[in-house]
Amino acid sequence: MSSQYPELKGFYHLRETIGSGGFAKVKLAYHALTGEKVAVKIMDKKALGEDLPRVKTEIAAMKELCHQHICKLFQVVETEDRFYMILEYCPEGELFDYIVSKDRLDEDEARIFFRQIVSAVAYIHYQGYAHRDLKPENLLLDEDQNLKLIDFGLCAKPKGGMERHLYTCCGSPAYAAPELISGKEYLGAEADLWSMGVLLYALLCGFLPFDDDKIPTLYRKIQSGKYDVPDWLSLDSADLISQMLRVDPKRRITVQQLLHHPWMTKGFNIPVEWNTKYKRTLDDDCITELAVHYGKCKMEMETQVLQWKYDYLTATYFLLLEKKMRGRPVRLLQKPTISSTTPAPKKAYTYSSEDESDVNHSPFIITPKEKTEESRQNAYNCQQHAKERVKGRARERLPFSDSGDKEDKENFLIPQIPNSPRVKHQKTPTANAVLKNVAAKPRSPLMSKQLHIASLDDSMCTPLKSIDNSYMNTTLSPSRSYDSQLNNITVDTGIHTPISASKKAASVDEGLYKAGMSTPSSAHKSKKSMFGSLEKVFNMLTPKKQRGSTADGPRKVKALHNVFRTCQFNPDYVLKRLRAIIEEKCIPYKQSDYALRCTVMDDWGRVRLAFDMEVCAMPKSPYIGVCRKRVKGDVWHYKKLCEDILTSAKL
Repeated sequence: MSSQYPELKGFYHLRETIGSGGFAKVKLAYHALTGEKVAVKIMDKKALGEDLPRVKTEIAAMKELCHQHICKLFQVVETEDRFYMILEYCPEGELFDYIVSKDRLDEDEARIFFRQIVSAVAYIHYQGYAHRDLKPENLLLDEDQNLKLIDFGLCAKPKGGMERHLYTCCGSPAYAAPELISGKEYLGAEADLWSMGVLLYALLCGFLPFDDDKIPTLYRKIQSGKYDVPDWLSLDSADLISQMLRVDPKRRITVQQLLHHPWMTKGFNIPVEWNTKYKRTLDDDCITELAVHYGKCKMEMETQVLQWKYDYLTATYFLLLEKKMRGRPVRLLQKPTISSTTPAPKKAYTYSSEDESDVNHSPFIITPKEKTEESRQNAYNCQQHAKERVKGRARERLPFSDSGDKEDKENFLIPQIPNSPRVKHQKTPTANAVLKNVAAKPRSPLMSKQLHIASLDDSMCTPLKSIDNSYMNTTLSPSRSYDSQLNNITVDTGIHTPISASKKAASVDEGLYKAGMSTPSSAHKSKKSMFGSLEKVFNMLTPKKQRGSTADGPRKVKALHNVFRTCQFNPDYVLKRLRAIIEEKCIPYKQSDYALRCTVMDDWGRVRLAFDMEVCAMPKSPYIGVCRKRVKGDVWHYKKLCEDILTSAKL
């Protein structure tokens, strides 16, 4: 996998694909220096085509927007062929999956989520942006069940401020405001308020206020502003929704009024807090750790971080800050690798406000020996300060490797590690003497230990083909949301058999060698640290991989909102029932162990929907679960089909 994405080699350890779209895929990865999980969004420039400016718009917006309910951007890497966006990882998935699991939310729970949505949107509007693509698929849940807004590809920042009218018709049809689909000029804030009304309705009802398979009919419903009000909606909830879903944008409630609305403050007794919780000043502990790690003085490290280039240093700072905010030690795992043989991007862009390249400021670049007298003196002062800090903390840090050239030693101060006491080895018992020849044979640590992977591997992903831009019956023109591209993908059909376990194991070992994490030759040459090799560190950090064969049983998962609990105790029976129903409905699928990747196509052979159903074991419960995950396509189609399969299986 590292050979496929050489720009990330040594900096991020890529794992399985956790999402994909028409021209992008998202992979789980581990940040090498901190060990923290991140999401890597990989976009192919050729596939982007006319949507290339949207990616630059999204990057520019996410660099400027920093809020507790907006997915954080850590780093951007651009090459001649690809964009890489390193983003905050949200393990709980889409808000929509949470709605699916409960059919609909009660008022108190919906209020908690909606307050977070309003907080994020109010902050965005204050910063001069309109999102223009608000929907449940663009809201993710982190491990603390907090919402994170994503996908700023359709956002707009009017030059004249939020009172300046916009003209582009974009977004998802079911959430689009009447003035937008009518082709009129509109204000971004007013359009977002309409989308938020549709969002709140979906949270409380479990379905959309305006819905139809035919786009022209859907548009007529939206323009009429008429929708059904279910009996279970309280008067206050129905009133708030009606204030947001008013056809006349001038009669719609404003964001400021929404912050103080009685329904929003019920049970909280305070308005929605929309200001960001992130401080503008740098964190002293994080800067100190970085300064010690890179062998620089604190002032110099502050200067580098404050440039906010969104390079690897920026990502490391943000991830250290996240560790501190969660009450974890502010420590880095390893010394950064500096090698002339490490592949680098052909040309990297960071969209800095300065024209100067990031290369000269990168903490991973060796400083030239030719210096002026003034620069020599500054470097000497910095090293003196760094030595004072290192002296008191040397015992707390991981020991650095002694290998490296002289230039390495000039840039990185190596703390003095106390010598480890020698361990006296006991003599081998006589009875085992016959096994000496066998035991003496050297074995690679990689050959005796497989890489653990969290979920479906890349071999399960459906191969993507060309995109037909003319097929746009479910999207708004001229701009389109990311999910609208999914309707234009063509894939091979047919039911596939499980992947051979032996081939999977072989491909995993081969991937490890290509990833450069460790090799048999390098493993013996490198000096062991107190925590062992880097490979062992990441094996400890990485969740267990899926089983190699069905005989081992399904993997265990936490009882999350996307796990359907069955009344069965036999995983093989549950898998058999799911396969039978899927085949009965003529849905093509691929199988890997206990996981099924299902695809639904239209009459032209284009993928309309792709989702996973995995039979899993549930901790502290004898019952078997079915883990659901939407990969591509319309969320409401996904909801209906999953419910239909599970109901028909009678589990």
